[in-house]
Amino acid sequence: MDYTTLNTLLSNHPAWRLLRADSAPLIASFLWHAFSVPNARSIPQSELVERLEDSLYILRQQYGDKFAPRPAQDYLNEWAAPEKAWLRKFYPPGDDTPWFDLTPATEKALSWLDKLADTQFVGTESRLVTLFELLKQVVSGSEEDPEIRIRELETQRNNIDKEIAAIRAGNMTLLDSTAQKERFQQIMQLSRELLGDFRQVEHNFRQLDRNVREQIALWDGAKGSLLHQILGERDVITESDQGRSFRAFWDFLMSQSRQEEFSLLLEKTLSLEAIAELNPDARTRRIHYDWLEAGEHTQRTVALLSQQLRRFLDDRAWLENKRIMDILHSIEHHAIALKEAPPDTDIMDINTLQPDIILPFERPLYSPAVKARIIQQMLENGDEDIDINVLFSQNVVDKTRLLRNIRLALQTRTQISFSELLHHYPIQQGLAEVITYIQLASESITATVDEQIVDTLTWTTAKGEEKRAMVNRIIFTRSQEPQNGIE
Repeated sequence: MDYTTLNTLLSNHPAWRLLRADSAPLIASFLWHAFSVPNARSIPQSELVERLEDSLYILRQQYGDKFAPRPAQDYLNEWAAPEKAWLRKFYPPGDDTPWFDLTPATEKALSWLDKLADTQFVGTESRLVTLFELLKQVVSGSEEDPEIRIRELETQRNNIDKEIAAIRAGNMTLLDSTAQKERFQQIMQLSRELLGDFRQVEHNFRQLDRNVREQIALWDGAKGSLLHQILGERDVITESDQGRSFRAFWDFLMSQSRQEEFSLLLEKTLSLEAIAELNPDARTRRIHYDWLEAGEHTQRTVALLSQQLRRFLDDRAWLENKRIMDILHSIEHHAIALKEAPPDTDIMDINTLQPDIILPFERPLYSPAVKARIIQQMLENGDEDIDINVLFSQNVVDKTRLLRNIRLALQTRTQISFSELLHHYPIQQGLAEVITYIQLASESITATVDEQIVDTLTWTTAKGEEKRAMVNRIIFTRSQEPQNGIE
C-alpha cells in the first residue's frame, strides 16, 4: 500500500479504471445484471447487444435521447478493448460468433460496489465464532504430539456428551433470529465470493498458456529444455496452493452425498422464519449448482488450453522434422554426385577415435528395498452388530451387453444417439450403466459428442424412483472396421 504501487494501480489496473470512468454507473449496473446476478459465465454477442440496447432505451427515456447516444455494439467493443479490459471478447472453438465474459478485475470492482450498500445490520458474533473455529482447526491439524490430539478429541467428546445430556433433560439452546440472519448473510457473502474466484483461476490458466506460447515462438534452444521448462511451469500452477485448493474443492463438490447434504441443509435454512424475512434471492436454492457450472466451465477451459498447447507443440515438431528431412535429402544428393567422380582427398575427417569406457565399479551398488516392520497385535472380537449384506450387493455393469446393444441398434441404421438407444434398451443398472455407455463412447473413434446439445436421460430404479441425468448429445456411428467392439 505504498504511494508508488497505488499510483501505478490508479493508471493501469482495470478495476480502478472502471471506478474512475465517467460512465461507471452505466457499465457497472449493466454488467452486474447481465453477468453477476444470473451467474452467466459467457454470453454471445448478439444476446448481449440486445440486452444493452434495451437498457439504453430505458435510460434514454429517463435522461433524454443524448444519454449514451452510440450503438450498443460500440460500447461493448470499447469495454473489451485492451486499454479498458472490462470484458473479454473471444471466439469459442468451432464458432465464428464472438462471445463476451467478465474479467477478474471487473468481478472485483462489482463485488466492491455491492458491499458499499447499507446492510440491515453488521454481524460480528458469527465471524468471531468462525475465527475461533478456524484457529482451532489450524492448531489441532498442525499438532504432531498424539497425546495432545487425543486430549483435544476427548474434550470435544465430553462437550458433546454434556450437550446431549442437556437436550435429553429438556434444556435445548437454539439460535435466535438475529444469529440466524447473521450467519445466513455470511453464507451468502462467501458463496458470491466463491463464484468470483472461478474467473480468477480460469484467468491464471489462460495467462500461463499465453506465456508458454510466447516461449515456444521465441525459443531457439534444445527441445528438451523447452519441454522441461513448460511442464515445470504448468506443474507450478497445478501444484500451487491455489491449484491444490481448487482440486480439493472440486473433489468435495463432486461428491453425491455432499451435494444431497448441502441441498437438505439449504432447504431447511431457507424455510426458517427469520431467514424468510430477509427475502433471499431465488437463485440461493441453486447456489451449489452454480458452483458446479462455474467449476465445470473452468475445467473445460483448462482441458481446451492443454489440447491447443499440444497441437501447437505438434506443429513445431513437424516443422523441425521437415528441416531434418531436408538436410538428409541434401546429404543424399551430394553423395550421389560424388559417386561417379569421387575426390582424391579425404571426404570426412574424424578428430578422435576414442571409445567411451564404463568400468564395472563405476556402477552404483545394489540397495535393497526397505522392508516394512509389521507390529504384531492380537485381534479382538468385536461385539457390534454390523449388517454385512451391503458387501454382497455390488453391481457390475457388463460392457459386453452394452456393446451388443449398440451393435444391434446400428444394424438397421448408420448412426443413433444415446437417448434414442435408451428407448430401445432401457437402463437396468442406474447411473453406473449410463457412465459405462459414456466410457465406451470416449474409447471409440466412431462415436462423437455434440457439446452444443444437451439430452435428458430418465430411468426408474428398482425402488420405483425416477432418476434424471443431463449429458451432452452422444452419437454412435457405424463404421466398416470394428472400433473397440462397436461397428
